[in-house]
Amino acid sequence: MYQETAKELIQFIENSPTCFHAVASMKEMLEKEGYTELKEADKWEIKKGGNYYVTRNDSSLIAFSVPEGEAKGFRIMASHSDSPCFKIKENPEMTVDNKYVKLNVERYGGMICAPWFDRPLSVAGRVIVKEDGKLVTKLVDVDRDLLMIPNLAIHMNREVNDGYKYNAQKDLLPLFGDIAAKDTFMKTIAEAADVKEENILGHDLFLYNREKGSVWGANEEYVSIGRLDDLQCAFSSLKGFLAGEKKEYIAVHCVLDNEEVGSGTKQGAASTFLYDVLVRANQALGQDYEDYLRYLANSFMVSADNAHAVHPNYTEKADPVNRPYLNEGIVIKHSANQKYCTDGVSAAMFKDLCNEAEVPFQTFTNRSDILGGSTLGNISNTKVALNAVDIGLPQLAMHSPYETVGVKDTEYLIKAATKLFC
Repeated sequence: MYQETAKELIQFIENSPTCFHAVASMKEMLEKEGYTELKEADKWEIKKGGNYYVTRNDSSLIAFSVPEGEAKGFRIMASHSDSPCFKIKENPEMTVDNKYVKLNVERYGGMICAPWFDRPLSVAGRVIVKEDGKLVTKLVDVDRDLLMIPNLAIHMNREVNDGYKYNAQKDLLPLFGDIAAKDTFMKTIAEAADVKEENILGHDLFLYNREKGSVWGANEEYVSIGRLDDLQCAFSSLKGFLAGEKKEYIAVHCVLDNEEVGSGTKQGAASTFLYDVLVRANQALGQDYEDYLRYLANSFMVSADNAHAVHPNYTEKADPVNRPYLNEGIVIKHSANQKYCTDGVSAAMFKDLCNEAEVPFQTFTNRSDILGGSTLGNISNTKVALNAVDIGLPQLAMHSPYETVGVKDTEYLIKAATKLFC
């Protein structure tokens, strides 16, 4: 079971080289299960027993199911669709010595830079074209080894193994081709998107790692691939959402964009997206704003974003007593400074949920002398105030283009999500 789930996770991530593709993959899964798409620009008609989803910016998605009977409130699992990577700048081609063509890129999010070197990369994202008088978005994936960021030979950089500081404008630009490739990058993108180059009016394009996912280890106990943070949680949330009975609460599968750059966008956790969907669904069901607030008071949200496992080479970096490990269960994340939204009540609620689902759980806190990261839970909680817990699945090499998790943990979160969406 664990191996099959791991293979399914790998396939989902390989089909999702960008946030736009991840949302498209989830839309396909939802539509196969009979979910109806709602458009933010349309008037919503919602009925009890109905299943719906809505997207914003093609990079965030919220799906929800309304029970046949009287709902007690909302049950929400929230994750994010984006991962640290490189974004293609406007007018990206740069010629060097009239011999090479490289691309101008900028960093998106806080990635580990070194693993991006010397491995096959490609480009994916979206382009915007005008068709029949309307602007239309087209997904694009140049599905071949297209680019590489070559390292400088150690003979010319003797300090590279002594702690080299990378310059994003100089060291991290990918090589596209020899001089014959000049003025062909956007043509390559247009061909992959099946549009005319001159019709492209805008684009959001990103680099992604081409290396395939793998299940490995002495007993095949580990899974490695890019974008596990946070597509592993998004995948697990959706699988549990589809498997849950969804009879007692309005079940909400929420995937937001731009967590890696602070969530402060129209499609991020700091936006009105989750609030808008919940309020509109409530009103479309014939209830007023007080009913919505009463729902929130009886609701629960799980903010699912991966957590740091104890590293075998850096055990001292972990907290002395709260030490999560791969394959040992879902991680409940705590922070006194509210980097995470977990408190005593929400931690107890989630532990009780895990016990009912018969899955193990662990606890994470940062060392008191190390400043940790934050996530989307506490940000979204300022827009939609309800009991909320921050959790994640333990992983190594977070924000690398090739991350590692335990083969069992995806299944643990699917079971917990299934129980959440009761």
